[in-house]
Amino acid sequence: MDTENKIQEAVSYIREKYANPPQIGIILGSGFSFFQEHLQDSTVIAYSDIPNFPVSTVEGHAGNLVMGKCQGKELCVMAGRFHYYEGYTMQDITFPVRVMAALGIKTLVVTNAAGGINKSYSVGDFVALTDHINLLGSSPLRGKETSGQRFIDMTHCYTSELRDQAIETSKNHDITLHQGVYAATHGPNFETPAEIRMMRVMGADLVGMSTVPEVIVARQLQLQILGISCVTNMAAGVLDQELSHHEVMDTMDKNRQKFVGFIEELIANKL
Repeated sequence: MDTENKIQEAVSYIREKYANPPQIGIILGSGFSFFQEHLQDSTVIAYSDIPNFPVSTVEGHAGNLVMGKCQGKELCVMAGRFHYYEGYTMQDITFPVRVMAALGIKTLVVTNAAGGINKSYSVGDFVALTDHINLLGSSPLRGKETSGQRFIDMTHCYTSELRDQAIETSKNHDITLHQGVYAATHGPNFETPAEIRMMRVMGADLVGMSTVPEVIVARQLQLQILGISCVTNMAAGVLDQELSHHEVMDTMDKNRQKFVGFIEELIANKL
């Protein structure tokens, strides 16, 4: 079965469970899955039940597609994402973005937990993404073309108007929201101090193991894109301490209420 037919099979299954077309898609990164609890009249669909969908294998990724309302708008929320290091192909990782676009979303919000490279950042800060550096070694557009243009422009992949609105909204929620560039590595090991020094020279403010493939496909599909990172740890060599996934999850847990209020106001008034 080709990709387009796989997309339509997944879309048909989801529409049987929840008929209202979504306006906004949200991908919840490590530790962000709590946001799904704040949708009203929601329907939770396990990834394992959706035809052709991958399945999350990482702690902090619930593995559900949640359809529902927030602030009067219809949302399609991925509670958990997929990563290159899990063994999935780039096409697997980005398949849900194509499904969400086929369901009807026009705006995609991508969130992630990231390591802070920029020394002016502190753990617990949020960052609105202005750009990214793809260090994954591949692209989801490699291979057989699926839909949309192949040679897409990435000059303005993160929508500046949405970023400006996010910065303005953050002022009401005691959130420190920087602007920065995200570097994506394939993981799953954390980076070495030498690699972090290299990325800093390249212009990266943050580092993580996700987001970039989804943004590339969202850009191909001409979606409006807002990227939000939470600095859950400082990258290797910035502080004299070892890194762990537990630290990532603990930081997200401490910042969940700030994020909920922030994103709800953003959805209500800006997205």
